[in-house]
Amino acid sequence: MLCLRINILTWTYSTVLGVLTYTPRLVSVGFKGGLGSVSARGTLYNDDAYTPSDVITWRGNVSTHNTEPLKKNLFLQSLSEEEQENSMNGKNSEQATSRIEIQDKDIVECLEKDVTFWTDFSKVHYHPQSLYQLNGLWVDVQEFDNYGIGKESFSWSSQREDIDERLRFFVEECDHIQGFQFIVDNSGGFSAIAGDFLENVADEYSNTPVLLYSVRSPGSYSMQRENKRQTVSRNLHDAVSFARLSSFCQLFVPVGLPSLSRSKAITHLCIDDQKPYHCSAVYAAALHSIGLPLRMEAHGPTADSCYVSGAVHINDMVRMLSGQGRQNMVAILDVAMPAPSLCGKHLDQPLLGNLQPLTPEVAEDAEDPLALESMTVHGVFGLGGDRASVPELKDQICAAYEGSTERPMLCHLSATQCPLPIPLPFPSIFGNLVGQHGELLATPISGASSRGSLDVHSIPMAARLRSSKAILPFLERRLTNLLRHGTAQGSSAASLLRNWGFGREELEDMGESVSKMVLALNPHSQSSSDSD
Repeated sequence: MLCLRINILTWTYSTVLGVLTYTPRLVSVGFKGGLGSVSARGTLYNDDAYTPSDVITWRGNVSTHNTEPLKKNLFLQSLSEEEQENSMNGKNSEQATSRIEIQDKDIVECLEKDVTFWTDFSKVHYHPQSLYQLNGLWVDVQEFDNYGIGKESFSWSSQREDIDERLRFFVEECDHIQGFQFIVDNSGGFSAIAGDFLENVADEYSNTPVLLYSVRSPGSYSMQRENKRQTVSRNLHDAVSFARLSSFCQLFVPVGLPSLSRSKAITHLCIDDQKPYHCSAVYAAALHSIGLPLRMEAHGPTADSCYVSGAVHINDMVRMLSGQGRQNMVAILDVAMPAPSLCGKHLDQPLLGNLQPLTPEVAEDAEDPLALESMTVHGVFGLGGDRASVPELKDQICAAYEGSTERPMLCHLSATQCPLPIPLPFPSIFGNLVGQHGELLATPISGASSRGSLDVHSIPMAARLRSSKAILPFLERRLTNLLRHGTAQGSSAASLLRNWGFGREELEDMGESVSKMVLALNPHSQSSSDSD
């Protein structure tokens, strides 16, 4: 049984009508108009309507231009109907249930064909302080693709107070803060905005750890580059974005592959790279699983010197992955989705071998005896066909590592029998070898090649954060680009970086910081001499 502290990521909120509801402890920053049919004031109020002022200072003609609000899709309509039916205290419940069941297939089809905004498949209420929209960004999202345009478009000084107040609101509602978890799209201008935001958080909450997931969609890797200047601009963006963001967090986790559909991580999934709806489901499931230990109820220490299961705090996770004298703050995210059973001999898919990276530019088969890991496994099937018990799971993983040449120096294991639930808005991405409860089948199910929440109700998951020299290609590429285009004498990109607001001294500091990360993993690296 999984005992989660629901108040870690959510809190109970009472509306003006006295209705208690759970809302996420969330501050979301995005483009104006990026919330679809959801109001910027959240879903608990309908007070976004414009009210003209009683004070009239303009005597000339006035013209008003109104746009019709976007209509809710079938899924959001069904949530509204369900709330209305619940408020009727179960009246006509049989009729309501049959009607909802008939709509489910239509809802799934609607989501697969017509998801435009992330709010189209969101099923939670948002607090009025949660959803912040940036004003004055009159730029196409496709053109908002580099660090410089983020700095140019965003006036931090004018909007800082509002965002600060929203964050402070949720902080003050906490009895104790474990830390901050940031999910940042660093493929474009939002990287600069996140950098300014994180710098302020580091100043105001200096003793609070920050865990940052830098997430990219496959589409961000396929931008058309017409000339060498655009290629240099993209490489520099990646370098300065990483250097700046990583300087304000204790643990940096890159997430997002150039092509998820061709990745070994989704052997049993059917992903369309062109649909963020598909890709975000995989990444969200992985982040949910790796974050479970941060929300588990602590039951005291366990007597195991090598593998320890249970709850951890963000600070503990950061120390495990960046400690041991290596000071490596960049971790690799691996996932097995769905995770195979512990027996799994007829499928030849051991659990550890099934874990594949969702982090880009990772070296394969990089042996590292000093590697550090934090692994979460939940809902995996055991030797008897039932969900594996925690002791059984620990024994199996420990035995697998005993005979492996890739055994880490430290592995923290958190485990539970509860699988990952697959709710209705989850996309239809499961292949025909995935059973109703996420079991991997020997023979395919006849019918559709992809299956969704109506066919698959839950799946076992395994996710892992690891600090390993396998991340070296990711680090070395950014260091090389920073030194070649940023600090080298006579670089053609010097004027571009000045336009982005970076001076030579700041770029040299960035290069030194990234160089230290590389040297911590590879003491024989030539990066230090290259920087000289």
